[in-house]
Amino acid sequence: MAGNTPYNPDPHAHPGLAAIALLEAAKAILAFAAAAGLEISGPGPLRNIINALILRIGGDPEHGSFSSLLGLITPDTVHLGAAILVAYGLLRMLEAWGLWRAKVWASWLGCISAALYLPLDIYAIIKHPGWASWLLLAVNVLVVWVLARDIGKRRKH
Repeated sequence: MAGNTPYNPDPHAHPGLAAIALLEAAKAILAFAAAAGLEISGPGPLRNIINALILRIGGDPEHGSFSSLLGLITPDTVHLGAAILVAYGLLRMLEAWGLWRAKVWASWLGCISAALYLPLDIYAIIKHPGWASWLLLAVNVLVVWVLARDIGKRRKH
């Protein structure tokens, strides 16, 4: 009865993997929700949001490159954006599953993907210093550190 045996993760796996798996699953759910929101609302509300942002920074949405940007928001580009969000969500869900099951490949995937965000986090702190930017950097550094330790610990065994 192999199906009834309890799950026994790798004893050498870092204990923080489950917490990171939950974080990745939450990111996947948010990506799926955003994709659904894009598909349900269509291009109109997205154009309105971008138009408001353009006006807020003092731009003219009727002329120049901002007008071109608004013109790019069509039903096709909304579908493409939703598809990209679904793909991102599937990748995050796969990573969450792998981390939950203490798979080494998931630690590699998570470590690399979180490390790719670090330069963007630093840029965000430079452009918008505040507690939210610092918190995001701290979380990503912690994720990279935990996953790198997990990889190193399991390489030894």
